[in-house]
Amino acid sequence: MARTQQDVDREQERITDDNGDTVESALVGDDLELSYPTSEETIVDCARLDIPEEAVTALVGPNGSGKSTLLKALSKHLTPATGSVQIHGKDLDTFSRKELAREMGVLSQENDSLGSIPVEDLIYHGRYPHRGFFDGVTEEDHRAVERAIELAGIDHLRESELGQLSGGQKQLAWIAMVLAQDTDVLLLDEPTTFLDIHHQFRVLETIRQLNEEKGVTVAVILHDISQAARFADYLVAMCDGELYDWGPPEEVVTEQLLADVFGVEASVEYEPELQVLPKRALPESQT
Repeated sequence: MARTQQDVDREQERITDDNGDTVESALVGDDLELSYPTSEETIVDCARLDIPEEAVTALVGPNGSGKSTLLKALSKHLTPATGSVQIHGKDLDTFSRKELAREMGVLSQENDSLGSIPVEDLIYHGRYPHRGFFDGVTEEDHRAVERAIELAGIDHLRESELGQLSGGQKQLAWIAMVLAQDTDVLLLDEPTTFLDIHHQFRVLETIRQLNEEKGVTVAVILHDISQAARFADYLVAMCDGELYDWGPPEEVVTEQLLADVFGVEASVEYEPELQVLPKRALPESQT
């Protein structure tokens, strides 16, 4: 059985690392009830959510479980009906859009259509939070853009127009733009969508590299539970708009979770590393 919401809440309030030391949270959501203006229905009901500082946290769950809605609240793209979100101890409501963009980079699923813009110009847009209205491009901007292009592996695309790219290439260009913001916190909504397996791993390895080399805090929505378990320090498992479980992958990923949350019968192996071995889809009556 899943742990109760109270169990999950208590565990998040005492996050510790392998040495037993308390881990600070970069983002905290308290008493969140989330819905959209077009509907009175509550989409997400979450008493507490912690995104630990300088760690990679993956949000997992089936379609419609509330992952993207929760990420929108964490990024100030959706105002909670009740509750609040804080970044580094400050309420999101106290930040202007530009101020928050210096603290947090966000990759959403709804990117603006900019078909005729060259890829390199798109990536330079990621530097807007660091410049005044009349300021020119600085050497720091150049370095940040070049590093983002290198990390995303798209040097060969820099002069291409966005509208000429495949879906996967566009995704990498948008990722590079977010990386160019050079923030301490990254929120990524399904960054591996449209990518082949090579580029999926390229993106995930880039996320891990940023975390390990620069201490960037990452919250990322991933569909593949095996990839999430491999690349993330913590998992947030969601089901029907609520937190089902939270913690390190080796504690969260169980056969019971796979049945309850994903509706599949699967075995889980923990040695030499965590692996999920799906067997079959469970009948609706068993999920």
